[in-house]
Amino acid sequence: MESFAADLATMARTPLTDEHVALLRRNGEEREIHAGGDVQKAGQPSTEFFYLLDGETEAINPSTGTRYGTATLGPGQFFGELNFLSGGKAMIGSRCVKDSRFIVVPRDTMLDLMSRTPEMSDIIITVFAARRRRLLETQESGLTLVGLDQSGPLRQIAAFAGRNRLPWRDVAIGSDEGKRLAANCDVPPDEPFLVIGDRMPICDPTPSKVAEILGLDLSIDPEKIYDTVIVGAGPAGVAAGVYAGAEGLSALVVEDINIGGQAGTSSRIENYMGFPTGISGSDLVGRGEIQALKFGTRFAMPRRVSSMTQTDGRFCLTLDNGREVPCKSVIVATGVQYRKLPLDRLEEFENNGIYYAATETEARFCRDSDVAVIGGGNSAGQAAMYLAQTARHVHVLVRGASLASSMSDYLLSRLQAHPRITIHTRTSVRDLHGDSTLTCLTIHDSTSGMDWELRTHALFIMVGAAPNTDWLSGLVQLDDKGFIVTGPEVGADSPYGTSCPGVFAVGDVRAGSVKRVASAVGEGSVVMSRVWEHVND
Repeated sequence: MESFAADLATMARTPLTDEHVALLRRNGEEREIHAGGDVQKAGQPSTEFFYLLDGETEAINPSTGTRYGTATLGPGQFFGELNFLSGGKAMIGSRCVKDSRFIVVPRDTMLDLMSRTPEMSDIIITVFAARRRRLLETQESGLTLVGLDQSGPLRQIAAFAGRNRLPWRDVAIGSDEGKRLAANCDVPPDEPFLVIGDRMPICDPTPSKVAEILGLDLSIDPEKIYDTVIVGAGPAGVAAGVYAGAEGLSALVVEDINIGGQAGTSSRIENYMGFPTGISGSDLVGRGEIQALKFGTRFAMPRRVSSMTQTDGRFCLTLDNGREVPCKSVIVATGVQYRKLPLDRLEEFENNGIYYAATETEARFCRDSDVAVIGGGNSAGQAAMYLAQTARHVHVLVRGASLASSMSDYLLSRLQAHPRITIHTRTSVRDLHGDSTLTCLTIHDSTSGMDWELRTHALFIMVGAAPNTDWLSGLVQLDDKGFIVTGPEVGADSPYGTSCPGVFAVGDVRAGSVKRVASAVGEGSVVMSRVWEHVND
């Protein structure tokens, strides 16, 4: 598997030790698979860890059924990638080139061994992460979107996959590859469609449906009572997940859109300590997700909590699919979301020219064209800088007279100096124009009282901050803006305690929070000592 070259080199330097292999033997079983036999089929749940003792295996590209790359795995190496940690379905398959002999360890047992043997865990996770990165770079497995540019639903799938670091690729309608896939899947060759592998079309695709097929939509045991359920997988929620697992608590993180939350849509965070050249929000929180999985924390997404009840000191969260999750404590880390503007046809153009994030996926839709960004905060500024790398020109639209009070000085200076960015103060969007996709904006200048038009296929809305607290069902006290009130003001003995004992709030959703990634991570980490005390009271 040529795609695994980087991690094979890593393994050559740091292979599993004899002690690690002995540990696998004591907790697994030997299994022989003949040449041509499957080790793991793509699309099947990753329920076992395969360590190769003798023989040779190859990875299989699910789109072609042929070998993935040119290299193979030999004795002393193991199969798998990050989906093994989450319990999702395998992105890529494997079969034996020769008669082969393995040590096979059940997934739950393996995760327990990894949590108790950090040196072994570090080696395995390094390899798994390298394999996922390579899958993302090559785009040779996972999801294939045919006709992405002609389909709003496929754009939504691409955004979901990109933000959650799932491999995907796009194929043009009418291309040789597009015609081949359409014939394989028995779909019209001139219509957009989504296919997994090369023969599994997905009708009426949605992020929830894709997550279910890939095994991300975690099946939840209604009889299991979690020590804590963390609602929201932004920086605060993922940090809480890391520390919950590290403290030995059974934890479930529920996220309705993407791992990383609003921070995950940031293309570059430059003021987070330890990353002098910056890091994308997705990469930063994605690393935290891997850490949390390593400690046994589980993730369910995309799933929204619709309501919460309390009985005899225990809580029950009802998800949007009707499933109920009982738990001993709740950590609310739902953050905030950008407000939708009161514009006619706004929902009609969402994913067809209206976007709420500026990542690589969205940037490809406005390459070499004019784009507009509404907002005066750091997120809007970071989006403008990122889009300016490929767009012809970026127009930042600000309702106020200045950005000085709402944006970090270093970022504002860069925007003002960039030759392909123009800041328009005292402006607002009045009308949206286009047939099936956005083509033009009518912009009002409040200084002159005049309107002007901007020809564009992309408008990025990053304005306002609405807390996600409707689902709390009145169990905790909110301020007049909907943020959760915490600390002594509501009788809690913790800065993150709410008016309801056992419910904690961290990150941007908490009234009075700083609204910075670093502070959200800190709060998600620090709150765990009080959660542990409550659970073990």
